[in-house]
Amino acid sequence: MTSTTTNETRIEADPDLPTIRIIRDFAAPRDRVFRAWIDPELAARWLGPKDLEMRIEHWAGRTGGGYRYAAWRDGQQIAGFYGSFHEVRPAERLVQTFTYDGFPDGVSLETAVFEDLPDGGTRVTVLSLVENLTARDQMLASGMEHGIREGYEKLDDLLGTDPGSH
Repeated sequence: MTSTTTNETRIEADPDLPTIRIIRDFAAPRDRVFRAWIDPELAARWLGPKDLEMRIEHWAGRTGGGYRYAAWRDGQQIAGFYGSFHEVRPAERLVQTFTYDGFPDGVSLETAVFEDLPDGGTRVTVLSLVENLTARDQMLASGMEHGIREGYEKLDDLLGTDPGSH
């Protein structure tokens, strides 16, 4: 089964706060969407742009746990990311830090909230807080929007086609 989607990814930056809010609806129940977010094998399949492979190096998806993964293209590692899971509240809320190896002083705090939609789908709202407006604007200019949109499209496909994610 092939999944198609018209779901829009909204990426909003408050002009006065160092935050980025990402809002996206998925056509799957909340528990399945959350599982794809926290299970390392599933997360590796949808994180990032379509032309990159994500390789999980470490993943402890629990409150107090942490993670590290790398982005690969054409056999070369091009980026690495790591962070800590501050709070993992199954199918409701995920609070974590996120750091890009290339900018280790730029830690962001991310809170993801998972909500039921009337049609049986799930709305995920992610709020990222960074140190200042300059750091926020650098993140926005980095091409993150492309990676997020393509990653969420891959997640749509995963939720619609992978029996293991049901």
